[in-house]
Amino acid sequence: MDLSFQNININIGNVPIIRDISLDVKKGEFVGIIGPNGSGKSTLLRSAYRIIKPESGAILLNGKNLKQIKLADSAKKLGVVGQFNHLSFDFTVLEMVLMGRTPHKNLLETDKTQDFEIAMAALAKVGMDSHVKRGFSTLSGGEKQRVILARALTQQPEVLILDEPTNHLDIKFQLQLLSTVKSLGIGVLAALHDLSLAAIYCDKLYIMKDGKIMASGAPKKILTPDMVRDVYEIECDIYENPETGYLSITYHPNHRYA
Repeated sequence: MDLSFQNININIGNVPIIRDISLDVKKGEFVGIIGPNGSGKSTLLRSAYRIIKPESGAILLNGKNLKQIKLADSAKKLGVVGQFNHLSFDFTVLEMVLMGRTPHKNLLETDKTQDFEIAMAALAKVGMDSHVKRGFSTLSGGEKQRVILARALTQQPEVLILDEPTNHLDIKFQLQLLSTVKSLGIGVLAALHDLSLAAIYCDKLYIMKDGKIMASGAPKKILTPDMVRDVYEIECDIYENPETGYLSITYHPNHRYA
């Protein structure tokens, strides 16, 4: 299943935040959006899961305008892992993850054995299956993020949207989370801060600044010292490991901002 943004414009308080952005996520493709804080990454993603309504343009899910798809139907296809996961009421970890089955159920339908099996498999994938009885509010930020990913996986989506998914995670779980997502073989659109992780996991990158797409393409082609200087206003060196092919990025301290 494909996800496509076509000439999206978004204003907040009459201020242009997203300016004529078009991008595509093909089936099985891991697409990253990178850029400095305030570039519009999260705003763009929120338009895909209908928190924010674009002023103009269209978002297509498998060629159909998202506005013409019922919320319950799009929730069966589109999973979301957002930045902020605060709740007014506490639920156990298992209860939180089982919420991912809601789009697949009729009103008042109870959870069945298959729902529990799907939820437990998702928790095992993110290393949280031993926490099923814990209250969600008692978890650390990183643990909450993994539970929210498990909830999204329990939806069994065909496209997954991730808004800075590695926030609060240590290095081990950053790699585990992104490896898990990569292994799903579905379309993924992720806003990422860590350029090295973006280079490792993404098939394609879109670089944003001031609400616009500055460049797009394969990570090794567009992640350059000049790009980092132009977009992030810092100096860096970028090397490719001859054995693994992974990019390594070393930043130069800029004492003007110290």
